[in-house]
Amino acid sequence: MNNKVKAAIIGPGNIGLDLMFKLMRSDYIEVDSVVSANPNSKGLKIVRKNGITAIDKGVEGIIGNKDIKIVFDATSARAHQAHAPLLADDNKIAIDLTPAAVGPYVIPAVNINQHLDETNINMVTCGGQATTPIVAAINEVADVEYAEIVATIASLSAGPGTRASIDEFTETTARGLVEVGGADRGKAIIILNPAEPPLIMRDTVYTQVKNLDKEAITLAVEKMVAKVKKYVPGYTLKVPPIFDGNKVTVMLEIEGAGDYLPKYSGNLDIMTSAAKAVGEEVAMRMLRK
Repeated sequence: MNNKVKAAIIGPGNIGLDLMFKLMRSDYIEVDSVVSANPNSKGLKIVRKNGITAIDKGVEGIIGNKDIKIVFDATSARAHQAHAPLLADDNKIAIDLTPAAVGPYVIPAVNINQHLDETNINMVTCGGQATTPIVAAINEVADVEYAEIVATIASLSAGPGTRASIDEFTETTARGLVEVGGADRGKAIIILNPAEPPLIMRDTVYTQVKNLDKEAITLAVEKMVAKVKKYVPGYTLKVPPIFDGNKVTVMLEIEGAGDYLPKYSGNLDIMTSAAKAVGEEVAMRMLRK
């Protein structure tokens, strides 16, 4: 595997640029270009400064380029719904960092090997990436009847794309808790905290289980945290499982790596880290063929 798979990123905003810097260190992916529909995009200036092709004609600027095999979409749910069929028709694999949920949900620590042959892979949401692994871990040993998560992020780390997709965030995250996490029912809440200085992302996972086994649940959660930490170094178990009858509460903290964004933007960092993990798995499969 001496070559790299060429990829493009749509959206030179906070998420797109942080992903670009992460992928620039990848052993399996080469960032060919970053795409925007705005010729005056400030993000494209940063792209050019780093020696990467900046395309200001929107997604049409990469359609027909057969060298680009993987496309990371870091725009918005509504925008990805328009991009998805164009990318599929052009035989490009889309890794969707929006809550559009066109393709199946993928959480690297839980189900990365189940959907690598898909043409569209959805990275759920930041809250989904942070909390679904914990729900899945508890469900394996205790059978989760209900899961509710509260994701608290710094207001400054919620850009226009995030704010435009709040409804999709809650719906997609809740569905991810069920479809990937295995809960019978799920609910998601997001809080944009304006505190100064900005706080690091924190997530609280509340579950109601059928088979309470404190030792098994604690061990399962610790193993899952270690698994996520392999691709999100700032992922931390802030408070070990708290037990109250058949209710289990877990508290997490996610600090960003600081590649492009401030370290308090763990909500964005976990998305780009997870997308990189999935993209590299897809690329490695391509390189082996």
